[in-house]
Amino acid sequence: MRRPDPVSRALTQVGELFALALDTLRAIPKRPFPAKDLLEQFWFVTSVSWIPAMLVAIPFGAVIALQLGTLTVQVGAQSFTGAASVLAVVQQAAPIVTTLVIAGAGGAAICADLGARTIRDEIDAMKVIGISPVQALVVPRVLACVFSAVLLNGLVSVVGVLGGYFFNVIVQGGTPGAYLASFTALAQFSDLVVGEVKALIFGFLAGVVAAYRGLGTKPGPKGVGDSVNQSVVVTFLLLFFVNFVATTLYLQLVPGKAA
Repeated sequence: MRRPDPVSRALTQVGELFALALDTLRAIPKRPFPAKDLLEQFWFVTSVSWIPAMLVAIPFGAVIALQLGTLTVQVGAQSFTGAASVLAVVQQAAPIVTTLVIAGAGGAAICADLGARTIRDEIDAMKVIGISPVQALVVPRVLACVFSAVLLNGLVSVVGVLGGYFFNVIVQGGTPGAYLASFTALAQFSDLVVGEVKALIFGFLAGVVAAYRGLGTKPGPKGVGDSVNQSVVVTFLLLFFVNFVATTLYLQLVPGKAA
């Protein structure tokens, strides 16, 4: 039997991933709800992600502030440094940083756990006795990634903004009043909302991809390692693509605030 070509395999995997996402959404309201497992997974994902997320947020905010501060000085628009850097952190950097850390730490662990269960035939055993693996295992892990992403996104936003403020004011000699005034003049509440919505979507994607690769693990330890690697890489690619689409739609549909 001839093996399917790479394009057919890729399309098949995309369809299976989309089907798992729909099955997960349909299984969320079903009872009994695995609340205990959800809390355990949420605590695990958050505990392994919050410190790396904060440490990554500081240089992200600093680089954005330093780069924008240099550009605004060159064009004579120093008063807009605060607004540009803060909005870049809140809308773009924070959701991406948060979910990348969650995918690399929590998502990898979720994929490895489900992969180990798969190669030990635990998933097939659950199906035989009438237990849905999606409802029992996938739903709590995906929701844990979603809740952790939304929670940590706010923390990363604050840390990134403070880091940008510190480096702009201390390193570049910016004016604290001008930095804060430009932010409050141009920022909107919808900017924070869009950052949280992105974090929610990205967290869902990270959880679903980790679960999909874990449930599709091939036999052997090498299969588990390959699945973890693939889940992280695929999540990264999806995040940047979805972020581009979401940002484009937001900028087209939500008018900016005048200075």
